[in-house]
Amino acid sequence: MSGLLLRLVTAAGLAVDAVVHWNLAPQFDPVVGSGPAQVSQGQLFRLEALLALVAAVLVLLVRRRWAVLVAFVVAVAGVAAVLLYRYVDVGAVGPLPDMFDPTWYPQKTLSLVAEVIASVTAGALLLRVRPRRQTTPGGASRTSAPPPRGRTRR
Repeated sequence: MSGLLLRLVTAAGLAVDAVVHWNLAPQFDPVVGSGPAQVSQGQLFRLEALLALVAAVLVLLVRRRWAVLVAFVVAVAGVAAVLLYRYVDVGAVGPLPDMFDPTWYPQKTLSLVAEVIASVTAGALLLRVRPRRQTTPGGASRTSAPPPRGRTRR
């Protein structure tokens, strides 16, 4: 797969994730944490949507390894969260609500599939993209080995 195609698929997966979370957020607003500072599951869904959207834009517009890494982390975190709260009843943690949801429904499944695809393609991009070498003012690469003994540079 070419780098451009991997970037497009990663961005598309993140965009689907963003749309699904944004659309689901209002129905999860009533699920809130405990304590003086309460966070609703709807607010967390909106945060996930915004992070996924930012990561999608970054992976498309910024051709740097760190942008791909951001997309990878957002996608993998989404996969981890949906699987954790599907199979483990973590309960409420501080201001975070109890988000245990043992059911599968079309939007949840679509979001998970999109996050998995984005994770795989961003991971492939991370393996493809090599860090840029930095050069010193003399033109030598910082990561290159020194010249062999007995030879001088001119």
